[in-house]
Amino acid sequence: MNKLNKWLKERTFHYRDFDLNELVRLKKEKNLKISLCFPTFNEEKTIGKSIVIMKSELMDRYPLIDEIAVVDSGSSDNTCTIAAKFGAATYAASDFLKEEGEARGKGENLWKALYLLKGDIIVFVDADISNIHHRFAYGLIGPLLMNDSIKFAKAFYNRPFKNAKGMAPSGGGRVTEILIRPLFSQFFPELTGVIQPLSGEYAGYRDIFEQISFPVGYGVETGMLIDIYKKWGLDTIAQTNLDLRVHRNQDIISLGKMSFGILQIFWNRLKECNKNFSMEPNSLILRQMEALAAGNYEVRETEIREHERRPMIEVKAYQILRGKALK
Repeated sequence: MNKLNKWLKERTFHYRDFDLNELVRLKKEKNLKISLCFPTFNEEKTIGKSIVIMKSELMDRYPLIDEIAVVDSGSSDNTCTIAAKFGAATYAASDFLKEEGEARGKGENLWKALYLLKGDIIVFVDADISNIHHRFAYGLIGPLLMNDSIKFAKAFYNRPFKNAKGMAPSGGGRVTEILIRPLFSQFFPELTGVIQPLSGEYAGYRDIFEQISFPVGYGVETGMLIDIYKKWGLDTIAQTNLDLRVHRNQDIISLGKMSFGILQIFWNRLKECNKNFSMEPNSLILRQMEALAAGNYEVRETEIREHERRPMIEVKAYQILRGKALK
């Protein structure tokens, strides 16, 4: 527990911790190229603004990013046309590495981005963010440039949730709190320090990404996080508070599909980690995130030990009672 809270303190950042001029200086000093990828599928409403902001702020104003690319899953709307119009390199994922077979999903786009993009550092940002801001990229690049031991940085943020009464200030991240955090608590306790393990924004060095497998669908974030943790350790990972992310919330049916896909990848990782795989959990302590004052976080532990009663028909007193009742 002390190790986890120490990691939280040392590896949790806020995007305001990073000065853009300093990041540009470090990038040049380290002689690095940085690529930004938007994985897309029918994002015509938001992709244009996303590209314009990133290009104007992180290429023209601050030369931090060297290329911006869209890798698309076969959009039926104008996503690719708009992306090309605003200056992004645009790729259809299905046109590349055909010899590897056909697949479709966000993870496929991310995997093929490694083949298509040139950067030493690659930043992945979802394309459906309504309040897009260049902090969604430089806030993740910051930890990688400022600390040589950090190889992978993940985003977290407040996620407002639209319900029947309107827009609630929080409530997004339902799959994280209901599925992922309990699973991590039982099988990968150290990963409970990652505030939003399913966030779609992250950055890392190419030599990290190229050594892990990429689930094609919903399980890509879970698989990626576990693989990096198992191969290189918790101190390789950092996280950055990006304040607020506004995007479309998915319905319960969609979240069920997401959870089902994530579970498949999770069990696969467990079997890879433990050849004598057992469903018996390593821990019965649930670790949940607690927000403290001044933007700090701490892991809160609760032991949850479920007991089961045997069938009543096996209970001697019940047998006697029922025997009397039947006389």
